[in-house]
Amino acid sequence: MAAKDIVEKAISENKIAIFSKSWCPYCKKAKTLLSQEYDAQTVVFELDEREDGGAIQNYLLERDGQRTVPNIFIGQKHIGGCDDVFTKHKKGEIAALLK
Repeated sequence: MAAKDIVEKAISENKIAIFSKSWCPYCKKAKTLLSQEYDAQTVVFELDEREDGGAIQNYLLERDGQRTVPNIFIGQKHIGGCDDVFTKHKKGEIAALLK
């Protein structure tokens, strides 16, 4: 399956899609927040553990202008990275996106 198809399927079929790297402390922080605070269907792709991880990152850059991780989508909307998720959480915006 092409990187584009993997990304688009993950975003459309899940309330939360996280593109991460297993060693990244910001990814861990964002994944912990989302898993502890929100009960939503979530998919996580650890890009450093996938042969197509680089291709997925390149497609994400093309799609939304962000290649860095974590790269998070909630309610089919591109949220951004760790700081963006924490900001939206503090403002109560994530719950609204999950409705």
